Amino acid sequence: MKTVVSLFFLLGFIISSNAQKDSLNVGDKYADDQIYASISYAQFYDQPSLISKSNFSYSFSTGFIKDIILNRQGSISIAGGVGYGFDYFNHNLKVEEINNISNFSSDSSISGNIFKSHNLEFPLELRWRTSSVNEYDFWRIYTGIKFIYNLSNNFQFDDTNNIRNNYTNITSFTKLQYGLTLSAGYDEFNINVFYGLTPVFENSTINGESINTKILKFGLIFYIL
Repeated sequence: MKTVVSLFFLLGFIISSNAQKDSLNVGDKYADDQIYASISYAQFYDQPSLISKSNFSYSFSTGFIKDIILNRQGSISIAGGVGYGFDYFNHNLKVEEINNISNFSSDSSISGNIFKSHNLEFPLELRWRTSSVNEYDFWRIYTGIKFIYNLSNNFQFDDTNNIRNNYTNITSFTKLQYGLTLSAGYDEFNINVFYGLTPVFENSTINGESINTKILKFGLIFYIL
């Protein structure tokens, strides 16, 4: 029942926003692209030399972002918001947590080596677009920075005896991360890139080599007024 009520509330919000925009005149302030949802192909980059490229991995996110218009035409704005993100990585770094100490190694004998994380997102953007108060289909280029606060993380793998090993919220995981973002496109179809600047692990090494693994995502993002 709560889900149905939430959906009706969201639908009412969207209809109300559209109706308000239709009633505006040129020069009036308005907001665009308030709700976002993205799906991306994800990879680790800047990996240690012992670790090969990640296998197929993905990410999705959704949230709310608010415009502050900077010019009369409404073509330039800044925006800030909050959202939820989920990451799923099929990777090649063996991660274990023993006595609150994170251990990293390379082991080709393990399988099902998966990393999952649930995050809060805080995007900040500088936006340019060709919209007007009554124009809904337009070109856009949004760039900025996204801060990510990790709510939970889980690393799991199957050993040679097919026993599953699970480690949740490892101590060396970087709770607060950030990266550069770029969204560009026309109407509903927009490419989206996230280039992580923060290592996933803090003060971590493998065979004496620092682990500077970061996250790269590229995919599609959709906006709803």
